[in-house]
Amino acid sequence: MKRTFLWIFMMLTVCSFACSAAKPLAKHVVLIGLDGWGAYSVEKADMPHVKKLMAEGTYTLTKRSVLPSSSAVNWASMFMGAGPELHGFTEWGSQKPELPSRELSHYGLFPSVWGLFRDAYPTAEMGYIYEWEGMKYLAEMQAMNYTQHTPVSETHPKGCTDDAVAYIKKARPAFVGIIFDQPDGVGHGDGHDTPAYYAKLKELDGYIGEIVEAVSEAGMLEETIFIVTADHGGIGTGRGGKTMQEMETPFIISGKGIRKGGVISDSMMQFDVASTIACIFRLKQPQVWIGRPMLQVFQ
Repeated sequence: MKRTFLWIFMMLTVCSFACSAAKPLAKHVVLIGLDGWGAYSVEKADMPHVKKLMAEGTYTLTKRSVLPSSSAVNWASMFMGAGPELHGFTEWGSQKPELPSRELSHYGLFPSVWGLFRDAYPTAEMGYIYEWEGMKYLAEMQAMNYTQHTPVSETHPKGCTDDAVAYIKKARPAFVGIIFDQPDGVGHGDGHDTPAYYAKLKELDGYIGEIVEAVSEAGMLEETIFIVTADHGGIGTGRGGKTMQEMETPFIISGKGIRKGGVISDSMMQFDVASTIACIFRLKQPQVWIGRPMLQVFQ
């Protein structure tokens, strides 16, 4: 019993030290989210840019969503380091917590990685670019230097891609979130695991390639960590249920200081994304968070 307690204490100490040193692991983090991207699709998808990031980094195809396996509740969990029982966002389109948040930051929202970053780095450049309007309720918008809502339209056929590329080249952000509203729309229309779904994934992969190229052209590539992930998957034309097609999502991390050619063997939940980003930036994790950093991704 004493040896077990000592081992647990030592591991907690190591984890705390690994994520608490003063210097960030990278100067830039680019978080790219694809709404409705099920992990089941990755092996079959024609996504060369994403698969290059996988080969040059570390990934898992078994990151598990929280329930219900739908949008707002899972984006909130990804950003807020906790599940719906704590942050209170419980539905696909939540605009405010249906349950009282267990804790509120000085931004008036359950503590998220965006607010933590701003408090730790008050002069750093941070941006938030998104296609689905519901994303604006899930982050501390007042903490951002730049926010942009650009849904797909006739004038913006690539959605938020061009805005993201221009912002990266101009501002060279330390932290930016770029959240696409696809392939979720195709999943609801034509269905998941259909030719149209895979065609949309190929299209999105091209946009991810443009974002990576923008980082390179901005002179940031050697100091950047890319994260590509999703909120939930789907089955048929639906989502929100308990099948593995709906529950399992990819998590890909690549770039400065990230182990190459690795597969994450530890169990990973949606809220562990926030903890892993917090570890990169050496942010102090709030006590109310339940997420854990995926330490094995780092060299």
